[in-house]
Amino acid sequence: MTTPADVYDVRDPELPGRLLIVERDALVPLLRGRADADFALPVAACPDWTVRDVLAHCSAALRRVVENRLEEGVFSPESNERDIAERAGWTNARVVDELERGLADAGAVIAKAGGALDGLALGEWVHAGDVREALGEPGAYAGAGLPYALALLAQVTSRRGLLPLHADLDEADEPLRLGDASGERPPARYIGDGPTLVRLYTGRSVDGAAYELAGAEAAELNIFGG
Repeated sequence: MTTPADVYDVRDPELPGRLLIVERDALVPLLRGRADADFALPVAACPDWTVRDVLAHCSAALRRVVENRLEEGVFSPESNERDIAERAGWTNARVVDELERGLADAGAVIAKAGGALDGLALGEWVHAGDVREALGEPGAYAGAGLPYALALLAQVTSRRGLLPLHADLDEADEPLRLGDASGERPPARYIGDGPTLVRLYTGRSVDGAAYELAGAEAAELNIFGG
């Protein structure tokens, strides 16, 4: 995998959509092959949510994007719980159907949003990793979508002006630069693999992972806060 070091310099409006399509092609067949009991498994990264709850949240968020229903308070904990409750009577297959359509259709809308919704596309991919981990599937926060996710992470952290970090990734030929590029603060340094970097930036567990982080605390990297 090659990830350009200066990927954050110019926003690629098509990148979120490409990530979502790659994830659709990987995740949906996996879900369709799972028994209903698997949808009731707990998701460690999302306390009190099951696999089905995470999928319902993801499909609802994408549908909101496609239908331009992004009213004040959307994606708050209360809004998310309402979206999940609205799908309580649906079959698991119907939830997956909605998710599949959303992953296919949302990219075009996100591309036109000027970067405001790029983080949502990244969040969808991260939640897919949460689901894989809950299902005991290998390669959570990895797979074919990882290069796109890392490039999008660089763009999101740059847009938000977060602390600068240079990541020497096992999978990449050149360092990946994330966060503020102004040069006002010396960049932190990360050495390790891409999935662990994603975990650090999204507040997921890195227990047992081998990596080095200098010049910043892990909590400073979390783009989702808390």
